[in-house]
Amino acid sequence: MGRQRPFPVSDAAEAQSVRLRRRKRWYFALMGTCVVLIVLAWNVVRLWSTALAVAMSVVAAVLPPVAALVANWGEDH
Repeated sequence: MGRQRPFPVSDAAEAQSVRLRRRKRWYFALMGTCVVLIVLAWNVVRLWSTALAVAMSVVAAVLPPVAALVANWGEDH
């Protein structure tokens, strides 16, 4: 079975390193998706549908700002 979350015994906040690791994972997943979309759109999909390739590029263009928001979400300054 998968990893189980530990049972909290106090109201202490989650460690900052754990939150940072989670945000980094999301950031790299979103940016990896962005790169894959661009590569597929202009090397594979454009051969069959230019409109779909442009749509994929538009989605890829929106992902970097979303990734930056996710990476900085909830950060205590």
